[in-house]
Amino acid sequence: MEKYICIHGHFYQPPRENPWLEGIELQDSAYPYHDWNARISAECYAPNASARILNSEGKLLELVNNYSKISFNFGPTLLAWMEREDPETYNAILEADQLSMEKFNGHGSAIAQVYNHIILPLANKRDRITQIYWGIKDFESRFQRKPKGLWLAETAVDYNCLELMVEYGIRFTILAPRQAKRFRKIGDKDWNTTEIDPTTPYLIKLKNGKSINVFFYDGPISLGIAFENMLSSGETFANRLTGAFIEDREWNQIVHIATDGETYGHHHKYGEMALAYALKIIEDSDSVKIINYGDYLEKHPPELEAEIHENSSWSCFHGIDRWRDDCGCNSGMKPGWHQKWRKPLREALDWLRDKAAELFETKGKVYFKEPWKARDEFIDIILDRSRENIDKFIVQHCQKNLSEKEEQKAIKLLELQRHSMLMYTSCGWFFDDISGIETIQILQYAGRVIQLVHDLFDLDLESTFLEKLEHAPGNIPEYQNAKVIYNKFVKPAMVDLLNVAAHYVISSFFETSYKSESIYSFEAEHEDSYVYDVGRRKYAAGKVRITSRVTLESGLFSFGVLHFGDHNINAGVILFSNEENYQKMLNESSTAFLGGDIVELIRAMDRHFLNSTFTLRSLFRDQQRKVSYHILDHTLGQTELILKHVRDSYHPLMSYIIELGHPLPEMFKNLTGALNNVELLRMINSQDIPNFEAIQYLIRQSIEYKLDIDIPGISLALENTIVGLIERFKEEPDQIVLLQSLLDGVEIIEKLSLPVNLWKIQYYYYYMLKNETYNSYKTEADFDNKEAEEWIDMFEQLGRKLEILV
Repeated sequence: MEKYICIHGHFYQPPRENPWLEGIELQDSAYPYHDWNARISAECYAPNASARILNSEGKLLELVNNYSKISFNFGPTLLAWMEREDPETYNAILEADQLSMEKFNGHGSAIAQVYNHIILPLANKRDRITQIYWGIKDFESRFQRKPKGLWLAETAVDYNCLELMVEYGIRFTILAPRQAKRFRKIGDKDWNTTEIDPTTPYLIKLKNGKSINVFFYDGPISLGIAFENMLSSGETFANRLTGAFIEDREWNQIVHIATDGETYGHHHKYGEMALAYALKIIEDSDSVKIINYGDYLEKHPPELEAEIHENSSWSCFHGIDRWRDDCGCNSGMKPGWHQKWRKPLREALDWLRDKAAELFETKGKVYFKEPWKARDEFIDIILDRSRENIDKFIVQHCQKNLSEKEEQKAIKLLELQRHSMLMYTSCGWFFDDISGIETIQILQYAGRVIQLVHDLFDLDLESTFLEKLEHAPGNIPEYQNAKVIYNKFVKPAMVDLLNVAAHYVISSFFETSYKSESIYSFEAEHEDSYVYDVGRRKYAAGKVRITSRVTLESGLFSFGVLHFGDHNINAGVILFSNEENYQKMLNESSTAFLGGDIVELIRAMDRHFLNSTFTLRSLFRDQQRKVSYHILDHTLGQTELILKHVRDSYHPLMSYIIELGHPLPEMFKNLTGALNNVELLRMINSQDIPNFEAIQYLIRQSIEYKLDIDIPGISLALENTIVGLIERFKEEPDQIVLLQSLLDGVEIIEKLSLPVNLWKIQYYYYYMLKNETYNSYKTEADFDNKEAEEWIDMFEQLGRKLEILV
């Protein structure tokens, strides 16, 4: 009997992009990170690509890519974000699949996933097909091979889903043990309805005469990893896995588990280290082997067949009701809350989907040879929105040569269908209340569908949709139903070319000059601008062209912006009509401004911009905060100098008060805490090589005074700064000043016990330790080169501070 272990990680986050901007805006709940994707990537996805293994003394022994040794799937929408925002981790994941192919006899460990985590049994047939096809095509584009396995969202399954998967070349999937209905040996007549044995694969025979392999994972161990303390020790984790084999069996066994991949680092801090160490223990064992599903199937095809419970899943005891009804499944965090909103929400979205599909099919025939075929192949454009690729798609799928406007309409029709599927992302129903960010997200996708229908067909679906949303009740009085949520969070988020132009006009006003730039999924092409200053007042006017890289729509806008100081800004933006009107606007507005006649300037702006006016509120969230803080920084500059004088002047007295055991006056604590926070972040972020001595002094003072400073934000800023220093040092190892600065920075973390995640700093140090850089300096030091000796001494000292075995 041979024993194998396979660990599967389902790595997934719901799409968080603003549907109009195609980018994630600032999420304060993820602080100190920009958004939840960035935070989870830093806590889980990136560390698993270079997980630390420590020796018995707690020293870093080696770094390993966990992904290369486990089975895994990543959500396509998550990988799309990662490719843009965290390419280093993204490339490490792709590399891990290549490494796993070498390790597991040509079988890559990555498997595909349905595209945007739709509950397939609740989807119509068209959406099922597209979700599977898009998931496979996305996988092939990234991993450069065909997937053998496919992960179903929430492992929600029925026989039709399995048949479609087989049609598209999928050989296996992974399900929960309770999803097995019965089993028997292949060729036997009688079925066994006892609990399924998870240590062997099963063949599922389908009505179309084909079959698919299914691995039913070990439920108790998977549950223990996710919800118990099993990841507190890699040894405990390994022992639990190796202890799951049944010794008296004569046939081969595979102990395999499946959990959310975020368990390893995000849900459980340092879970990636426990995983790495457990894998090392198992690999070092003579009796057990690490394997992935594809390799195991080739070695040991199923000897048993099974039937499944249709409409079942891994996270709802009632099948798939968690995504369509008030079944009782929820987070458990809000006792007494209902989920009566789930059913009417799904019914409203079903209505909207069907209306959009009907319109798409009718209008699509005008542009596409086969509208639904074009929708399936639209994944090619989603993956590559270059002009060349769009032209290729149009030649392949459109009825004729399209005009520019027709191209835009054709693309918008396909975008209509993309968002019609995105609005079914499963997380929208998973949690406790309709006011959750996941539900708001899918309602925003619905809002985008409604907007596209209005643009394409001049048809209002919003009124009827809102009537249906009114029947989806919430638990919080402020958010009594989904209609309230839509009006509060969806409508204000809607964007068109005019809104993007307004953002550009106001945002660029606070930069050094107007220039062309990218704004999320839009391009702003600067055509003309004039800027005038008189005292605190400032006026600018000009032209800008805004183009969507998604829908290809484009518009030329003229603008005028008046700033009275502070947050008082008024911008007029309108579609460019003709050069004569534009020149008239420039002349009238500039003459009034330079002549000091502000009343006449405002009248001129009203005449030319027809009350199409905007303020700081019109900025997108990230820039809104940046500009607001910029204004505050300028305004508070003098105040900061006064506060600094007070703090420094009274430092001896405050130290004496603390020495006597008395608390500091609250006003002094609050003012000094705020000042120290600002100064610390400025010193950490704004200097080429930070003054770590001054930084340490301020942090020590803050701790001594028991000030309320932003430890998470300061720690992340320190981490990013030190990572930046070691990245520079890796490229310029002869710069001893960088090495000294690294020592100073790490010493602060060590002495003040700051919660800085050192793994990335350790990663770069480990890289230098193992490559030629360290060896060459070591060789020179052995020949009494004093500079090399100093370098080695400092470098090894840094390694000791980083707890690395040198």
